[in-house]
Amino acid sequence: MNSIVADSKAVAYCGLYCGACKAYLSEKCPGCAKNDKAKWCKIRQCCIDNKLSSCADCKEFTDVSQCKMFDNFMAKIFAFIFNSNRKACIEKIKEIGIEKFAEEMASNKLQSIKR
Repeated sequence: MNSIVADSKAVAYCGLYCGACKAYLSEKCPGCAKNDKAKWCKIRQCCIDNKLSSCADCKEFTDVSQCKMFDNFMAKIFAFIFNSNRKACIEKIKEIGIEKFAEEMASNKLQSIKR
């Protein structure tokens, strides 16, 4: 298994940090940006279509909770099961930038800011 390192390319479009994920570290998943099998993810497709590095770059919504693609039923289930707060991740990316966010997540060995 690879070690956790800071890599802004390992930040998922929704704000999760793939660089600390077991599947990513064991090379079973290429991460969000390179995962062509993740066509089901509307957030990923929206960011790709709009050439955004993450939802933090979206100009349509000042609060990602207003976006129905970001704040949907499945996202709420995912957040509950994994105790994750993607909204806090996006807000952190807006605050400190994607590179520093990747550094912070890697140094804390986190996939997501916890709820």
